[in-house]
Amino acid sequence: MTRIHAARAVALGTATALATALGIVPSAGAQPTAKAEYQWVALGDSYTAGVIPASGDTFEVPRDGCERTDRSYPQVIDRDLGALFELTNVSCGAATIEDVSFRAQQPIGRHLPPLVEDPDYPFPPVPPQSEAAGSDTDVITVGVGGNTLGFAELLLQCLRLGGDAGGVGTPCRDAQSDGIRARLDKVGSDYEELLRVLHERAPKAKILAVGYPTVIPGNAADCEYNNFEQFGSVTPEDLDWLRKDVLEPLNAVIKAAAETHDATVFVDLYESSRDHSVCAATKWVDGIFTQVPDQMAFVHPNAQGHRNAADHVTEALLNTIS
Repeated sequence: MTRIHAARAVALGTATALATALGIVPSAGAQPTAKAEYQWVALGDSYTAGVIPASGDTFEVPRDGCERTDRSYPQVIDRDLGALFELTNVSCGAATIEDVSFRAQQPIGRHLPPLVEDPDYPFPPVPPQSEAAGSDTDVITVGVGGNTLGFAELLLQCLRLGGDAGGVGTPCRDAQSDGIRARLDKVGSDYEELLRVLHERAPKAKILAVGYPTVIPGNAADCEYNNFEQFGSVTPEDLDWLRKDVLEPLNAVIKAAAETHDATVFVDLYESSRDHSVCAATKWVDGIFTQVPDQMAFVHPNAQGHRNAADHVTEALLNTIS
């Protein structure tokens, strides 16, 4: 049994033992009523919320536009550890770091014109996610940074420029590389401010800073040009640039920010997902589309990717109470 699966088994056993000790072994059809021992708040962007159909169904009625799905990792963990951790999940698709720390966000739902029109758009603003944390919060998970970096915007540029170049060369790197350092610096400064806000709002909470999984393989030749269930018209050379100079440094910046705060732990999803990129036979992140032409994903984790994240975050959650 691997360490992660062992942690999950321990978690389920601990939750069952706690339920038994508290006398909450319900009869068939009954629902447990005892309050969980630890308060957990989940914050983040679409890599936390789920958003795409391949990560499950949205479950909130009426919709608030954040597109939390029932197979995203907070919801998976909630089903596994609900007797131990009471979850408040306010993650939201398209959130920036500032949306988590101090700014109200207007969610976009699945509104990506001209590709997708969401019939319920526009949605009312949602409060800054940090407001969900308080003095009684025991642990906070936060997965955010990609939208502050502007990865979606970069990807759109790379698709357009790669198509214009016929799949040859580094047109996206040539056009965009000069601004990447400034984008990464903003992620770092915004993330440190976010951690300060969270420590202030929830002084006793342990914070788990969740990184991003492997999206682009180590060898971009594994990707098929113009395959829109992978990276579409992004050139192989630009995929290598995005991996080495954009996405891997993004994780490094988040990890560095986390390491400056004693009560914060970085949760690495990158290493465990190296063999499950968008271009892998068994992918944990879907490409531009999950299925062309009717199921858009725009490079987001599917249910298998969220299961992997759930395993690693579960281990980190349990470590906060051990």
